[in-house]
Amino acid sequence: MLAKVYTAANDGFAGQIVETECDMSKGLPGITVVGLPNKAIDEAKERVRSAIKNSRLELPRKRITLNLAPADLPKDGTAYDIPLAVAILAASEQIDTGALAKSVFVGELALNGTLRPVPGILNYVQTAAQAGFKRIFIPAACQDEARLISGIKIYPVKNLRALYRHLVGERSLTVAPTLRRLPRNTQAEFDLADVHGQQQAKRALEIAAAGAHNILLSGPPGSGKTMLARCLTSILPPPTREEIVAITKLHSLGSAHDYRIVTTRPFRAPHHTTSDIAIIGGGTNPTPGEISLAHHGILFLDELPEFRRHVLEVLRQPLEDGTVTVARAKRSVTYPAEFMLVATQNPCPCGFLGDERRECSCDQAAISRYQKKVSGPLLDRIDMHVTVGRVEHTKLLAPPAGEPSRTIAGRVKRARERAHRRSHYPNAKLNNQAVRRYCRTDATTAELLAQAMQRLDLSARGYIRTLKVARTIADLDDSEEIKVTHVSEALQYRQPAHTSTE
Repeated sequence: MLAKVYTAANDGFAGQIVETECDMSKGLPGITVVGLPNKAIDEAKERVRSAIKNSRLELPRKRITLNLAPADLPKDGTAYDIPLAVAILAASEQIDTGALAKSVFVGELALNGTLRPVPGILNYVQTAAQAGFKRIFIPAACQDEARLISGIKIYPVKNLRALYRHLVGERSLTVAPTLRRLPRNTQAEFDLADVHGQQQAKRALEIAAAGAHNILLSGPPGSGKTMLARCLTSILPPPTREEIVAITKLHSLGSAHDYRIVTTRPFRAPHHTTSDIAIIGGGTNPTPGEISLAHHGILFLDELPEFRRHVLEVLRQPLEDGTVTVARAKRSVTYPAEFMLVATQNPCPCGFLGDERRECSCDQAAISRYQKKVSGPLLDRIDMHVTVGRVEHTKLLAPPAGEPSRTIAGRVKRARERAHRRSHYPNAKLNNQAVRRYCRTDATTAELLAQAMQRLDLSARGYIRTLKVARTIADLDDSEEIKVTHVSEALQYRQPAHTSTE
């Protein structure tokens, strides 16, 4: 008898329905899996064999052929164990094939028949729902994140025996309810009220958060650059449900995930020894990189010049497009990568160039080499450049005196809501057509920008990004018009902390 069972395959950020076909014939008993399986799927036949036996079910002593279609799509991972086992049970008439209609099966089998969690479960569920399937059977340990998806019945399964009893009508499994209300983590680890001084840097962070602008903080060691960067998450608006689904989905596809819903904006801080593949994603079986795991959140690069130049250069295209396509010999996958780039750097190798209290010990050649580690084209993609000065040590242990993050977050939220009503995107993500429509200036403001183009030698990209920052400042000022004061402040942040040529 020929049986057909449906499962799904992760294909980058998207997914694809896979048909698992099982045929039994006379011949030497054995299991053969075809359809471009990888090593994990080839080993699945041993897990399936033991799981069926230890679940008190019958493994037919026949020649069993299992095909994963479409056969030209590479298959990897252990999520195919359950559909392979169910296909064998259906082909041997232990399960009525009518019970499998409009159902998708995903999960890894232990030798005793227990279902183990698999990465990417949110993608599997979303793929099945979008393809019109009515039911999906998943490992019970994955049900928390799976409940984010509506429009499909989700059945958490603990073991193969329980699944078999459900399919034959002996004892029904319980449907996991769709998650209507999401838990919120309102307690931030860092608060801007704990940062003493640095009023210009705080103002710059508020603007960056309101418009999702990239920002570079430059200053001597110990001036608070890293703490300022980490405080940025405390003033960002909480992610929407759609953003939570995308964030959780990407983390679920990653290598390290605890199968829970990610309800906060990610803050990814890779070490400066990180490789370009770890940053953009990839590998033999491509997985999301740091820029995708920072989707709808922050990618923090501490000590930017210490990163290898070719690692930094791979950021150029994602910063413009908001996506990254990873092409490998076997396959090509695309992941979203809409993140805020927040970077810090010292002004020179010793860190004290321009410091009021300590003299720089670097020669001019060393300073020039250090500053040229970050290319001009990459710096041009950073909207805001801010110099962070030293804070007097007498203020460091004083009680918090500045505005708390909660107050600033309120202004950021209102500015983002204004931008969303206007274009459904943060100002930093406006395309050129939207910039022409929403960033119009009067004659006086246009003249100021023209002069700045000459004096600061702004590129076309720098000119557009300055307008976007000015649009955000106007939103924070509850102004529909971009005024001279808004452009003047935006130009202060456009002046790069150092020049770099390529």
